[in-house]
Formats: sequence, C-alpha cells, structure tokens
Amino acid sequence: MDFAQYGQLWRRKEVRRLLLVAMVARLPHSAAGVLLTLHVVQTLNLGYGAAGAVAAVLTIGIALGAPWRGRRVDTAGLRPALIPSVVAEAVVWGVAPHLDYPWLLVAALVGGLFALPIFSVVRQSLGVMTHAAQRRTAFALDSICTEVTFMVGPALAAVVAVNVSTVWGITAVGVSAALAGLALMWFNPPTRSGQPGAVTGIGEVLDGADLPSGSASAESPAPTEIASGQADGSSGLRLLLGRTRGGVAWVSVAVVVVMAVAAGAGMVLSGTDVGIVALLRGQGEGVQLGVVFFFWCAASLVGGVLYGAVHRPVSPLVLLTAMSVLTIPMGFAYDTMSLSLLSILPGLLCAPTLSAASERVAELVSEDRRGEAMGWYGSALTAGTALGSPLTGTLIDSIGPWAGFVGIGAAGTLLCAAGIVAQGVRRRRSPQAAA
Repeated sequence: MDFAQYGQLWRRKEVRRLLLVAMVARLPHSAAGVLLTLHVVQTLNLGYGAAGAVAAVLTIGIALGAPWRGRRVDTAGLRPALIPSVVAEAVVWGVAPHLDYPWLLVAALVGGLFALPIFSVVRQSLGVMTHAAQRRTAFALDSICTEVTFMVGPALAAVVAVNVSTVWGITAVGVSAALAGLALMWFNPPTRSGQPGAVTGIGEVLDGADLPSGSASAESPAPTEIASGQADGSSGLRLLLGRTRGGVAWVSVAVVVVMAVAAGAGMVLSGTDVGIVALLRGQGEGVQLGVVFFFWCAASLVGGVLYGAVHRPVSPLVLLTAMSVLTIPMGFAYDTMSLSLLSILPGLLCAPTLSAASERVAELVSEDRRGEAMGWYGSALTAGTALGSPLTGTLIDSIGPWAGFVGIGAAGTLLCAAGIVAQGVRRRRSPQAAA
C-alpha cells in the first residue's frame, strides 16, 4: 500500500481546491433530505408519507437531470453548463419553503432536474487532473471527503431544523449550493485533456488510434482484460449502438454492468439506512441513531483510505457482493452496540465499492463522453437509492426490522450474480468474435 499518494495529491493546489469546493457543494445536498422531511412533518404538519413523496420526487428529478447536466458539460464546457444550476439552486430552494405542499412537489422536481452536477463534474475533473496510476487514489480521496460530508450534513440539518427553522435551513441549502456553483465556475477545473490543470504525458487520456502498434493507452483496457473478454473495445453492443444516430457508442456490456453495480450500491446503502432506523426504533433506542451512523460512516472512511492506497484495482462487482453479503448479519443485532459493531464490516466496503465503480467508468468511456457517462452513473446510484428504501420498508412492515437487512443484502447479492453471469457470457462470446 502506498499512502504517500494521498499526500502527493493533496499537495496539488488544484486537486485540493476541487475537493474542498466539492465538500461545500455536497454539504447542502446531504442536508436537504432531512430538512425537507422535517419541513413537511414539522412545519406543514403533514405525515411521513407526504414527506417521503417529496424525497421521491426530488430523487426522480436528480436521476433525470444528471445525464443531461453531465452531457451539457461535455458539449458546452463547465461554466456555461453550470449557469442554469446556479440560478435554479438559489431560486428554487429560496422559494420552496414558502410554498404549499402541492407546489413544493413541483419545486422539488425542478430542483432535482437542475441540481448542481457536482458528482459528475468532480469525477470528470479528477479523471483528467491525475495520471492513470493516481486515479484510484484520487477517487478514493473524493469518496473520503464525501463520507465526511454525509457525517456532518444530516446532523447539522437536524440541529438547524429543531433550533432555528426549516424555512431558514432550506433557504441556506439553496444559497450554499449556488455559492458552490459560483466557486466551481471561478476555479473552472479542467474536464478535458489539453485544458489548464489537466495532466500531460503517459498518464494522459489518449485515443488508441494515435498510439504506436502494440502499445496501450492509460485509459484502454489492459491486454489481459482483452484476452479474457473483459475489455469493451470490440463489444458487439458498442458496434451496434455506434451505428445508431443516438450517439451512445460508449455504452457496452461492461459499462452496463458498472451502472448495475452503482444501482445495487445505492439500493443496499439506502436499505441499510432504513433498516438501522427501524431496528433501533423497534428496540426503543431511536435516540442512539447517531452512534450507529458514526460507526458505519467511519468504517466507510477507513475503507476508502485503504482502498485508495492499494496498487491493484479490485472489481466493483466483487466489492458489492461482499458488502451485500456482510449486510445480512446486521439483521441479527439486538441493541445499539451490536448493530454498531455489525455495521463495521459492510461499512468498510462502502467507499471502496463506489470508488472502484467510478474508476471503471473512467477506464471504459472516452473523455469526450465521460461527463455524460458519469451523469448516468449518478442516475443509476440515485435510482438504486430510491428503490432500496421502499423495498426495505415493505419487508420491515411485513415481517420485521431484521428482514430489511436480510432482504436488501440478498437483493444486492442476486444483482451481483446477474452481473457475473453477464460477464461470463461475454467472455465466452469474445473468443468466437476474435476467431
């Protein structure tokens, strides 16, 4: 393991500045869910079902808007692409807390559609600001910063909502997000090779057609992957889509599997979230939620640090499979401490799973379409998150809190099994295509 990579990256002013701005940008969004829920229940005096509907509409908006916002960064550049998001963040969340419930639903949808595309921008920028050998560490460092944000954001939102006002809290979300967007526009991190701040040399993203015969670019699959049929360069799906007018030739079986991993990770994580709340409330220990979330998020942070220091990549399918399987024993917890301890092992794999999946997208998709691909990656993660909560909630209501962990862990494992089967079919077909 090489922990010195973290120091080397953090000492680079442009990387450090990007990660700090990303933390500021993610903080209001990490607090928005709690604030909207408490606003509907506490300020509008409606039920948790109504609050869940607002969260669902916001999630749908983000899922629909992320690919479009990411593609806009690819085609128009960072600054023009962020202008609508900056305006919408300030206006929508400045007005939303003063609206009646039906109009709040509309505002949540619009806010999601025009949400600042912070995930795709940061990952796209890190992809061109680092060499291939540094990219795993860079993505892990971003995941670590994200974990810190989600450890602080929801707790801060609860404090503001209870002690100040949900109206002021939601307004602060909009102002903070807009200021973060302006900061990104001011710093203007590179999203394409050749822009100021992008790396040059052997680690730079290159087009395979420009390479000498027998060489491989830093972004192209390794020869061993090609031999085993894991590379997507000659994918039949890609060739088919490349002939269409939709311009989605970057899609391949390998990319679809990574998107499925993202959806599965979101599903397992959101399901675990609901399961933790249900189990502790069932035991009469709801006030101890913060203890379990601290263990869970801290474990993810440690896992992210360790994964970013390893020299060889690990398949995101393997990581998600392990995380899903290790989530199942959390259903056997009987109090706060046992649940905290059982959350450590699956927590260790949270950040590594998301980092490995992002790294894989960066490897499989050329940089001119990477913003769009990262947008779809974010949508897949969001869609999985939206699916995991109601699925787990249904199992909890029908059977009990323990069934939420068992069910969501089993669902994640089955999804990974399907991905492994898809890869196996592709490996068997690849030698036939080569012949």
